[in-house]
Amino acid sequence: MSLDALKPAPLLDTVRFESTPPGAEAKTSNGQTCRTPCALALPTNAPLTVTFALNGFLPEQENLEIVSVSGTDTKLEPNPVVVELAPAAPPPKPVKKPTAKKKVSAKKPAPKPAAAAKPPAASTAAAPPPQQPGASPWPAPPPPPPKQ
Repeated sequence: MSLDALKPAPLLDTVRFESTPPGAEAKTSNGQTCRTPCALALPTNAPLTVTFALNGFLPEQENLEIVSVSGTDTKLEPNPVVVELAPAAPPPKPVKKPTAKKKVSAKKPAPKPAAAAKPPAASTAAAPPPQQPGASPWPAPPPPPPKQ
């Protein structure tokens, strides 16, 4: 048999929770929750923390302390717990970067092989002479300096 069954239950104190704006979730450090305005029966055997949370507002936290009354009874203070929630800053708007359009450069068509080339149409302007295979349109590099 366990002796835990013989221990007296902790004394309870009913604590009222209020918030501006109403509708915040009040959650105690022992796991109990309610929506404001509300009240919870809380054990008076240890200090507690209560956190208030509401979408669009910054969370607030309050501490509940144990206070002795007439030497034997204990209660939690403050009671009621009243908080005013501050509006949360709006989330930053995503910045859309302007999409840069890529310049599409037209590729020059590959030169056709000479055998497949069509004969040029008759023209009054003189055509440049055809290039010799292996000939470069660029001047030849200078010869290396003589060795000494």
